[in-house]
Amino acid sequence: METERKNPAILIFAGTTEGRILAGYASAHSVRCFVSVATDYGKSLIGHLENITLLTGRMDEEEMERFIEENDIRLVIDATHPFAREVTINIRSACEKARTHSEEIRYVRCVRPFEKRPSSGQSAEISETEDRAAGGERTQGERIIYTESVQEAVEYLKKTTGNILIATGSKELHLYTEIENYRERCFARVLSTEPAVKESVRLGFEGSHLFAMQGPFAQDLNLALLRQTKAAYFVTKETGKAGGFEEKVEAAEMAGAVLVVIGRPDETGESVEAVEEMIKEYAGEQNR
Repeated sequence: METERKNPAILIFAGTTEGRILAGYASAHSVRCFVSVATDYGKSLIGHLENITLLTGRMDEEEMERFIEENDIRLVIDATHPFAREVTINIRSACEKARTHSEEIRYVRCVRPFEKRPSSGQSAEISETEDRAAGGERTQGERIIYTESVQEAVEYLKKTTGNILIATGSKELHLYTEIENYRERCFARVLSTEPAVKESVRLGFEGSHLFAMQGPFAQDLNLALLRQTKAAYFVTKETGKAGGFEEKVEAAEMAGAVLVVIGRPDETGESVEAVEEMIKEYAGEQNR
């Protein structure tokens, strides 16, 4: 893809609240900027912005590398979802390979801040020993269970009884089909996109057991869904403030449901504010 080489450009891989904020910042400062989103829905959220070139559709590592080289990209901002590990690996690798042709390419990972996990006085994790002793049943004082993956959460939920409200997306929804009587016990909340809904229905989540909605959600809406589904368990990813995690914690507590949390992978990076300063710096260089 050939474009007019006016000035070195910035490439933002969006798909999160942080990505949309940074795209808006670049737009407002008239920076020569490309913004990449994976879906048409992502496009609809930032398509109104001026002074940016919007790219829709997933790129593999090779396509990323080629795009960076052909468009004289100097700053690559990775603002993809915290759980999209493979995408981040591909972006980082593409930048490293593209540097063989230009040493001026800079890769920056924009990360959302971690929320402070509730203290033991506010919530209680159940150890493996305690869980076995309880036979998978809920125990008084149980509030939040942290797991390392969706699969680990499913293994925990297999040993429980009661309805489950799932808010971890459609990509790994198939794992929940391992739970006995999942069609009766499980309720899925997924994005309101055709692929997400189709995949959910294909797996057996449909009718009153499927909610297609776009978050983040307010506490009262989370609470309403928990009560409507009579959920004893609420499964979510540790999405941070931008992903409405605090509202999920509060709703689960009010509903008396156990919050099963898929912990975020540890990673380092820059805040939105720090990345905005980098964009501002590049804007100054482009206008010289």
